[in-house]
Amino acid sequence: MKSKLIMAGLMVILAVSLVACSPASEKISVDISCDDFTASKHVINEFELPVGGEIVVTLCSNPTTGFEWEPAVISDEAVLKQVSHEYIGPESDPPPPLGTPGQEVWTFETLKAGATEVSMQYSRPWEGGEKGEWTYNFTVTVK
Repeated sequence: MKSKLIMAGLMVILAVSLVACSPASEKISVDISCDDFTASKHVINEFELPVGGEIVVTLCSNPTTGFEWEPAVISDEAVLKQVSHEYIGPESDPPPPLGTPGQEVWTFETLKAGATEVSMQYSRPWEGGEKGEWTYNFTVTVK
């Protein structure tokens, strides 16, 4: 009986040690407001992550003005892939007035060692509409 308790205790210690030694996936969150783009129409960042890391990019967006973020352009999709993209509208009670900005959120996952660039443009996408009114670019180096 005593040896079973000792063995169980050793297994718990071993399990905790293995979890503590396992590499944690790293997550970077970027949140850029409309005010940030008002100050500078072009925002640039650089990130370094391990394989299996995640980048969550949240950008100001106001589709009621006709502007929207065009699809993200990833220079090397073998290094980084886009996992999701969604628009989150403003929430309040009563509902906010027309023209209140929301956010667009992208999630990216690092796949393998290397470097890649991501380019995003806030535009009115129709013919004759403003292109690249705001831009967000970032470089990711995956180790």
